Amino acid sequence: MTRLAALVLAYLFLALAIVGVVLPGLPTVPFLLLAAWFSARGSERLHRWLYAHPHFGKLLIDWETQKAISRRTKVVAVIMLIASWVVMYHRVNSAWLLAGIAMLFIIIAAYLVTRPEPQANR
Repeated sequence: MTRLAALVLAYLFLALAIVGVVLPGLPTVPFLLLAAWFSARGSERLHRWLYAHPHFGKLLIDWETQKAISRRTKVVAVIMLIASWVVMYHRVNSAWLLAGIAMLFIIIAAYLVTRPEPQANR
């Protein structure tokens, strides 16, 4: 992969992560992790900025060092999954699609809540 392609993808995933902060249904953390991965290959400056960011940095460091997700992040993510499903329930007419999305959201929520919480002494 070229450095330019990695840089473009890093900014794309960072933009999606930022949109995901305010838009229900669009995840933040996976896009943030992708932005960090691509920035490591495309821009040392962006990579340092992500890890130094007051909000994003702690998420990235906790994940990288401990594969851990904070309780607050888990709660917000599960609430957003529920809110997204409720919005879809009112807008989507297919029971099969709603059931499929519900199963996907349950799997995602189960994965999130089973991740360890960051240990402060590490």
